[in-house]
Amino acid sequence: MGATLTAEIIAVGTELLLGNTANTDAQDVSRALSGIGINVYYHTVVGDNPSRLTKAVEIAKDRADIIITTGGLGPTYDDLTKQTIAGAFGKKLVFNEDVAEQIRAYFRNRPLNMKMTENNLRQAELPEGCVIFDNGVGTAPGCAFEAEGRHILMLPGPPRECRAMLDACVVPYLRRLSESGIFSHNIHIFGLGESAVEDKLHDLMEQSRNPTLAPYAKDGEVMLRLTARAATQQEADELMAPMLQTVRETLGDLIYGVDSDSLENTVAQLLKAGGKTLAVAESCTGGLLSKRLTDIPGISGVFKGGVVAYGVEAKVSLLGVSPALIGEKGAVSSEAALAMAEGAREKFGADIGVGITGVAGPGPDSSGLEAGTVFVALAADGVNACNEPRLFSDRDRIRTGAASTALDMIRRLLTGIT
Repeated sequence: MGATLTAEIIAVGTELLLGNTANTDAQDVSRALSGIGINVYYHTVVGDNPSRLTKAVEIAKDRADIIITTGGLGPTYDDLTKQTIAGAFGKKLVFNEDVAEQIRAYFRNRPLNMKMTENNLRQAELPEGCVIFDNGVGTAPGCAFEAEGRHILMLPGPPRECRAMLDACVVPYLRRLSESGIFSHNIHIFGLGESAVEDKLHDLMEQSRNPTLAPYAKDGEVMLRLTARAATQQEADELMAPMLQTVRETLGDLIYGVDSDSLENTVAQLLKAGGKTLAVAESCTGGLLSKRLTDIPGISGVFKGGVVAYGVEAKVSLLGVSPALIGEKGAVSSEAALAMAEGAREKFGADIGVGITGVAGPGPDSSGLEAGTVFVALAADGVNACNEPRLFSDRDRIRTGAASTALDMIRRLLTGIT
């Protein structure tokens, strides 16, 4: 296997530096290059300034085999990427009549208020001898050329155009340069923090070379990325199999899925597989659990419905929670959460009911309970369970943690984990 190629991505645009636009192009390009075995070592962002872009390119020449720019290929005065990059490598810009005709054809099919102006034809000026990347969803073509032992690729900035060009042109162009690919499996964990996961797997992570294992903290959970470099997916999977087995043995039922989209998707699949239905009653989460579930297409077959019973009156009138129970135990209590779960289950005729009540903050509630005090209950045939997760930090993280706790409880019920 030959030497691994390295790449640097240079994103051009003052709007990126000002924070007005998120640099999603760099994420998309990095992901695409990783899939074909090219290591991205640096991301650089520069404004619409030729001298600073030239300096960035000079730096990239010394540390990357492949330089990819995004942005600055449009028709306006500040779109100077092509001119600057061509100048940095001693290339002339040449007018390409075929590209110009494609631009004219694009505008012939547009509404009258999108009439072509002459400056659009600046996009037909391209470095001499370059490979042209057609833009299937816009007017600015991309291009690639070789110079000074480097491969230089220029892509448009609008994310939709950049993604389309990546798939159609860039990946095929670069694939022939790389003899291997980078393949990964994502291991999803709930119930253990990032530092605790790292502590359990520290030696394995430290000693690994190919494959490698790295933790990533996400909202209320942890993801481990297991990665191998190999010529094919099958070879990579064979390399990763022993380490994946070790991780499974170490973390056990804290792993809720491998290459799963999310905890809610895992639960949805389990509900469908088991032929079970679900209803939820939410207080402090304000419908977040229902929202996460209903983001999933086809969930209506297993999700019967939800109630946001934020106040005491709603808990009583909508879910049948006893006023005496609330008076004795409080609206934020394990007893109230269980009553809410049972009420939701009965109200919707579901197999499983969930109840969530708590204090999302930022301060304590009127009874003095601290922010992060949350009770999550589950009711099903022969099952009444309530957890009090230890949640902290801001309001959003408390609500997210409460909803995730509910999903994990459902997962454990449906998989028989005690």
